[in-house]
Amino acid sequence: MDAAAAAERSAAESRLERCSHTAFIEDNTLYVWGGYKVVGGEDIVLPSDEIWLCDLYSGTWETRDINGDKPPDLSGSCGSYLNGTLYIFAGCDPVGYTNQMFSVDLTEQSYTWKKVTDAKGTTPSPRNKHSCWVHRDRLIYFGGYGCKTIGQVQNSTSASFVVDEMSWATIGDVLFRCWGWNNEVSVYEPHTAMWSTPETLGPAPAPRGCHASALIGNKGYISGGMETLALDMFCLDLDTWTWTQFDFSPSCSPLGRSMLTMTPTSDHTLFIYGGLGIDGNTLDDVWQLNTQKKEWKKLTHQHKDKPRVCHSACLGRDSDVVVFGGSSNMCLLMDSVAVLRAPSQNQCRDVFMFQTQPCSLFRLCEDLMAENSEVFEEQLTWLPSKLRNKIDKRVAFFSSTKPVLTA
Repeated sequence: MDAAAAAERSAAESRLERCSHTAFIEDNTLYVWGGYKVVGGEDIVLPSDEIWLCDLYSGTWETRDINGDKPPDLSGSCGSYLNGTLYIFAGCDPVGYTNQMFSVDLTEQSYTWKKVTDAKGTTPSPRNKHSCWVHRDRLIYFGGYGCKTIGQVQNSTSASFVVDEMSWATIGDVLFRCWGWNNEVSVYEPHTAMWSTPETLGPAPAPRGCHASALIGNKGYISGGMETLALDMFCLDLDTWTWTQFDFSPSCSPLGRSMLTMTPTSDHTLFIYGGLGIDGNTLDDVWQLNTQKKEWKKLTHQHKDKPRVCHSACLGRDSDVVVFGGSSNMCLLMDSVAVLRAPSQNQCRDVFMFQTQPCSLFRLCEDLMAENSEVFEEQLTWLPSKLRNKIDKRVAFFSSTKPVLTA
């Protein structure tokens, strides 16, 4: 590889490093959008007019441009994938917190951003660090940190919005806006462009951001994002809008944490990985929750050298958990007034997987043929073209020590 090609590849790899991004898997392709990276000690929000695609068969990356009415540079936004369309809602832009929504149809040949301007109902207040469940063609948002007018705060219950007293804003002696955490549930239905706010029942989670969410059937789960000794877990029935809190013994539970991931791996199993512990450490532990028995189980795994925070973890084929990006060592600075995050150079760009169940025989055969393609050279020519193409991608994966990026 000549110097110019090496420099081009290095630049492309560097652009992949990111935290707090949006990621999802469709047809064994990992899509990655947005997030931020650290350059020269400063957080730099990554471009909103591009999206990265990783073919998980071959491990190769490509980037696609997105034209149109693109979102501003956003941090802490929430991305959701529904019926071929990526929706981006809220976040913090260079001006402040926003509650705008953008969408892009990823089934089209050319990708184009569209700003949602015709929404009906009451749009949730500006926020970031929130989460979303995708259920029955609806986007159901929970929580986050953001701003409200004093009138909105007065109309909120004390249990649904917690004011961050360090962030009160005034003009002279008049308070006009304040910032804080919420535990609101807001529903957006794309086919009607309608916002609604269901009235929930039961013990709701405390207001929070930087938590994890996951969906199993008609149940939405919320965990973390709070300074509690043990990791908490709440479940919202999306038919009756009733909250349930799980009770665990602290001695048998994961350490409390934020900026973690939670991935459903079966109809009764949640997979927890990493996060920033309440002890200030970036974690590398893996826990599994049986939602039927309400029991935690700590898992042993082969990635103990990969602590992660602000990463993504998507459900892949055969219930693999596919992890991408994040930071391997988030450093916190503390003084007598506040806790601040110190920008670090520990952003990651690797993709790795946790296998949560035995591989299928078909997958084992695929990989055996790909790893020994020279042995099966003649037999590979007998395969149907679609299967042969898949095997060829696996051959490329095994023949390369790291993903080949194309910019």
